[in-house]
Amino acid sequence: MTAQRKGALAFLAVAVALALARNILPAALMRPADWLVWPFADWLNAAFSFAQNDLGLMAVTRFAASGIEFLLDVTGNLFYGKNRWPHLGPLPWTTFAVTAGCVAYALAGWRLALFSAGTFVWIAVMGQWEWAMQTLSVILIAAPITFLIGLGLGILAWRAPLFERLLNPFLNIAQSLPQFAYMIPVVVFVGVGPKAGAITTIVFALPPMIRMTVLGLKKVPENVVESGLMSGATRWQMLTRVRLPTARNDILVGVNQVIMQCLAMVVLTSFIGMPGLGQKLLQLMQSLKIGLSFEIGVTIVLIAVTLDRISRAWAVLQPRHFERGTPWHRRHRVFVIWAGLMALALLLASLNPWFSQIARADAFSVAKPIDAAVDILIRLVDPVSQWLRWFLITWVLIPFRDGLLWLPFTTVLCLLMALGYAIGGARSALVCLGFFGLIAMTGWWDRAMITVYTVIVAVALAALMGFPLGIWGARSESRAKRVLLVCDTLQTFPSFIYLIPVIMLFGVNDVAVVGAVVLFAAVPLVRYTIEGVRGVSAELVEAASMAGADRRQLLWKVQLPMALPTIMVGVNQSVMFSLFMVIIAAFIGTQDLGQEMQRALSTTDVGKGLVLGLAVAFMGQMVDHLVTRWSEGRLQALGLETPKGT
Repeated sequence: MTAQRKGALAFLAVAVALALARNILPAALMRPADWLVWPFADWLNAAFSFAQNDLGLMAVTRFAASGIEFLLDVTGNLFYGKNRWPHLGPLPWTTFAVTAGCVAYALAGWRLALFSAGTFVWIAVMGQWEWAMQTLSVILIAAPITFLIGLGLGILAWRAPLFERLLNPFLNIAQSLPQFAYMIPVVVFVGVGPKAGAITTIVFALPPMIRMTVLGLKKVPENVVESGLMSGATRWQMLTRVRLPTARNDILVGVNQVIMQCLAMVVLTSFIGMPGLGQKLLQLMQSLKIGLSFEIGVTIVLIAVTLDRISRAWAVLQPRHFERGTPWHRRHRVFVIWAGLMALALLLASLNPWFSQIARADAFSVAKPIDAAVDILIRLVDPVSQWLRWFLITWVLIPFRDGLLWLPFTTVLCLLMALGYAIGGARSALVCLGFFGLIAMTGWWDRAMITVYTVIVAVALAALMGFPLGIWGARSESRAKRVLLVCDTLQTFPSFIYLIPVIMLFGVNDVAVVGAVVLFAAVPLVRYTIEGVRGVSAELVEAASMAGADRRQLLWKVQLPMALPTIMVGVNQSVMFSLFMVIIAAFIGTQDLGQEMQRALSTTDVGKGLVLGLAVAFMGQMVDHLVTRWSEGRLQALGLETPKGT
């Protein structure tokens, strides 16, 4: 027996002993004693108060916020007529449809052009123009600012390895923090409203831009660098004319992630007074108006898919070159078409107000038919949904939740150390103890366990759905492409959207929360199962087939064992998605960290909000560490390289 296994069994034995002896354990071993709970929230509040009042940071943030507000006024007047400068706008909806269609055509052809233009036609015809433009006007400001800051920090991190090492832990935590944790400090320093929403969005979307910039610059081939140096390029020319253009694709992938992160956060910042589609969806869901919520949800999804497809097409588009002497109108054919269509759109808008803005009273609506269809669906599935709700609550959710809360916190810590020891030895055991030990020291142990129970149940149910669907999708290349296309589309949906179908079917309860998390968490499991199975070497599969393996043996003995490290990347992402969704789903009623985080947001308690957010981040970081260590060990045993995406 190896030392690693002995250590794991020792901690497991201690955990079992503590659980069996819980009735005679002292209180300090059942729940963290008062001396173990440190006032992190008070310390953070004091630090923020010092920065706010003594360092004068409030003046700096207010100055930055006023600049953001000015830019939002400009885009607001252009997009929907904010009335601060009436002479500046708004532009007719037809001009947006024309512009979106031409940009999409230039990047990816007719299909995307029709879809993109159709998105803006839908928004206008459904009478949602002002709400959608309030959302897009913030993205138009937040995304470029995020890009510039992220690009600058990424270049600095690439230039200075010490700065990168110092920055990486902050980026790891930042990408694990739930969205609400970003909002509370911004509300304290800036207030509420569009400028607070924009600043929160910028901060939230920064990490992927920084990381993709660093990755792109590190991947620049040495021969490209040598060619630039031999050509006599200066240091600035090497950066701007050699390295950055070579890293273009990775940087544009970062831009894609920034845009999608901005949209996701702008929808959620409705909780801090950000007007737009998110605020309207929040109001409609609170009043359980499913049909109208569905309309808003479709609009958000269409915008998300449009922005995602356009930014992805831009990332993969290669520069086009024309022969010398090509006429200007041929080199800029799409621009000429756009100018003509814009003139036509403006003319139509001046002749008929319908082509400028469609009033809500004149808009088309499918809310009533949807409400009627939902009523019929609920009546049809009500016996099944009621039974499922009863079964899950009575036999799964409540027993599992009560079981976790019944365990002494020392038992949970020992179980986690046993798991860490089994996967990565003493170092991983200490990592598990460190992360969950800090959670115990926050004083929110029971709330954290409720979050853990929701995530475990949701990921388990998502796995029951995701793994078989992924294996089925991997059976053929055409099927894999179709399923991956669906996964790509679902991953563009802001998380708020997943609440609509579960509220419709289950109402507002724990089952709805788990259902929303399951839907959100199943997507990466399906994706990485397909990519893992399809990525197994064709030579290896052929060798196994020639050795007489049937289809079932090929799957269980060859493909799944080889694909397991990649599949575990999907498990890792599924857990992270679940943690984020659980916090958002607190909106429909839970008793976990998310509910407390929403209370902290409503009272602008920065310390409490950050402590709760860090507790969620620590859970994600621990899972990430364990999955990464396990995958590295597995890959080492198989003699393979680390899969993409870890």
